Amino acid sequence: MKSKTKVVIVGGGAMGCGLAYHLVEEGWTDIMLIEKAELTSGSTWHAAGQCPSFTGSYNLAKLHQYSNTLYPKLEELTGQYVGWHECGGIRLAFADEEVDWFKRVAGFSHNVGFHMEVISPQRIKELVPHLNVEGVKAGAYTASDGHVDPAGIANAMAAGARQKGAEIVRHNLVLDINLLPSGEWEVVTEKGNITCEHVVNAAGCYARQVAQWVGADVPMTNMLHQYFVTEPVAEFKESDDEMPVIRDPSASAYYRQEQKSALMGIYETDPRWAEEAWAPKGHPEWASESELFAGSFDKSLTHLEKVLQRMPIWADSGFKRIVHGAIPHTPDANPLLGPAPGLKNYWMCNGSAIGIAQGAGAGKYLAQWMVHGQADINMAEFDPRRFGNWCSESYVREKSFEDYNRMYAFSAPGEELDTGRKLRTSPLYQILKEKNCIYTQAFGWERPKWFAPKGVTEETVGYNRSNSFDSVASECKAVRERVGVMDLSSFAKFEVSGSGAGDFINKITANKLPKQNGIVLTHALNKNAVFETEFTITRLAENKYYLLSGSVCESRDWDLLNQRKAELEAEVEVVVEGNTDVTLNNVTIKNVSDDYGILVLAGPDSRNVLEKITEDDISKTSFKWLTGKKITVAGIELIALKLNYVGELGWELHCPMDKMVALYQALFAAGSPFGIADFGMYAVNSLRMEKAYKGFGTELTNEITMLEADLGRFYKLEHDDFIGKDALLSRIEQGAKVKCVYLKIDAIDADVYGGEAVFSADNKVIGVITSGAYGHTVKESLAFAYIDIAFSAASTILQVEILDQKCQAMVLAEPLWDAACERSRS
Repeated sequence: MKSKTKVVIVGGGAMGCGLAYHLVEEGWTDIMLIEKAELTSGSTWHAAGQCPSFTGSYNLAKLHQYSNTLYPKLEELTGQYVGWHECGGIRLAFADEEVDWFKRVAGFSHNVGFHMEVISPQRIKELVPHLNVEGVKAGAYTASDGHVDPAGIANAMAAGARQKGAEIVRHNLVLDINLLPSGEWEVVTEKGNITCEHVVNAAGCYARQVAQWVGADVPMTNMLHQYFVTEPVAEFKESDDEMPVIRDPSASAYYRQEQKSALMGIYETDPRWAEEAWAPKGHPEWASESELFAGSFDKSLTHLEKVLQRMPIWADSGFKRIVHGAIPHTPDANPLLGPAPGLKNYWMCNGSAIGIAQGAGAGKYLAQWMVHGQADINMAEFDPRRFGNWCSESYVREKSFEDYNRMYAFSAPGEELDTGRKLRTSPLYQILKEKNCIYTQAFGWERPKWFAPKGVTEETVGYNRSNSFDSVASECKAVRERVGVMDLSSFAKFEVSGSGAGDFINKITANKLPKQNGIVLTHALNKNAVFETEFTITRLAENKYYLLSGSVCESRDWDLLNQRKAELEAEVEVVVEGNTDVTLNNVTIKNVSDDYGILVLAGPDSRNVLEKITEDDISKTSFKWLTGKKITVAGIELIALKLNYVGELGWELHCPMDKMVALYQALFAAGSPFGIADFGMYAVNSLRMEKAYKGFGTELTNEITMLEADLGRFYKLEHDDFIGKDALLSRIEQGAKVKCVYLKIDAIDADVYGGEAVFSADNKVIGVITSGAYGHTVKESLAFAYIDIAFSAASTILQVEILDQKCQAMVLAEPLWDAACERSRS
């Protein structure tokens, strides 16, 4: 075993082996995977091996699709047994909203690359003659997926990695991981120490212990899951065909054929029966391996009865085996793929509850991120930094239990679950709640979504417009015609100060620095010129900058700012004295996200309201658009920024968090004669779409550059060499192949959510929707999409598939609302 390598992967299950395989595929062969026992001896070996294509997430579907593309050919590629069964899969729907969900997934399958049909109960019966389809409304049929031998795929990917130069070390217990002064990592093992540049936590059920060695944590809970295997079934013995894998929400179960027997896996929906493995400590002994638990008919009995009602041919078959093992679950059901918060070159590749289906795809896209600095897909929903310090032990446990209980539940658009709420609230939370504010959650924050009539809650019955539609229209009308106020305290907020602050910001962002009291929208890019984040930067003083970014970006941006600073300081140290223009001495970065609350005051009467409670001059000539300064409002000193995301005259008022209530009450008292109204995120989305404002995380992602995003006015190639400039110049020289376009769609009663396929007039798939909303003021359904640049000219007629219906769409040349920004400048 060598003592120095580029990458050490801790853990040899499907996730770790998948990453090793794809790191060598991407060109990094100097890697070592260390497994404390045999490969697959954690959760992989006892998994049932399902590989579904169907999932409600567009990007997660890409992980699954890649796995299902690789596994059928993996045995040929590596010479190792895989055991791929391409029997297909059918998920059952029992309600109309579930059928709409199926139609939505079928719509984005065009772009993801798998074929899916929404089929009738009669067609289901043809495919599975022994299945009782009573009460079934439809099925989501994916013919090209199935199941696989879990140990087979993991060992095959390990073999493939080894064949191309990776070192696989088994029976070597990792004892500790240390960060060295050089910035490298030291992995301490029973067989000696290894120094590496990158370390990956792929330890599955053991991931929390491994993370705690370096002061980190993994937000996951190990849940007990069991499946049952019967004695051989007569009907299976008499047939050479294999039934599709059935996923049945009514039984909260999957079931399929296992050779000539039946296999039934259960996710108990009653919280009383959900069990944490190794409770109360919640984790195994680090040295344990291949551990199973005693089976329990009691906790799964009602579910098994429902399965047998669906498949009565199994009713007389005895059970020959129960497999009861631990599976990790995260609070939001997604795996953890990417950098650990606050640690450079410490990567997470864990937290997957269906690691067999996701192992290859997770490995591919994480390997791309590690090697090239970006992945081919949007990784935001998998980034471990989507969880912050607010993510308490009780939150993790409660949400992970909920994820287990709801494994086969349909999560309707707009549905708000009660578990794990009120973790981060502004002082206005209860005041707005009493006004029937319907809240959503963003990075732990409770954020206003819309304001319902008294006694009304949001109906989450599918993808059609909900009962919030008219109320949101009223909120939009208030902002467009009068004045509205919103609590947007959830923004991430940072202060960058010191004599080197300007040089630092200039180096890491693509736009020019703002002048004194000026505001710029700018973007941090990586070396490949793709988006890392978006900042709104206000220059409050000569050497003091106030940075704002999206709520979910708080941990990522904190890492970006601090790690960029450290990298640039290191670069300066090695430059020959006198030959550098960059000085990073005296740069201080503070996270002030919890210090300031934000009230957005927007609308044509916003100045009239504000003038009643401030003595500062806020006239058009004195307080211009895209400027910010300290003023006093209702006796409260605050930072006022003249900008907003809704395209109206208005200010963001950033005040000390403990002054939020007083400021809100003063604004409402002053605004009452003008018909002031509360508004929430649904209205913001509608208003920003009318103004054609792109969103970070939807239009602006790690997949594309500012060229494709059509953001030429937000980068300044003449200013200093910002990170990503050379790559951006190269991309400009090559020209864009796709472009972000603004569309109006002839939708009927459902608008886009993102992921919908865009078709040319002759029915060819040419792009994908990224986000959209109904514009209540302009009375149009609007969207952004990335499409083949050949179809991007204004007035081009396209089609967008919404719930199985092709809707005509047209490319727009400019925003439908105030294209000249006259209202914002007023």
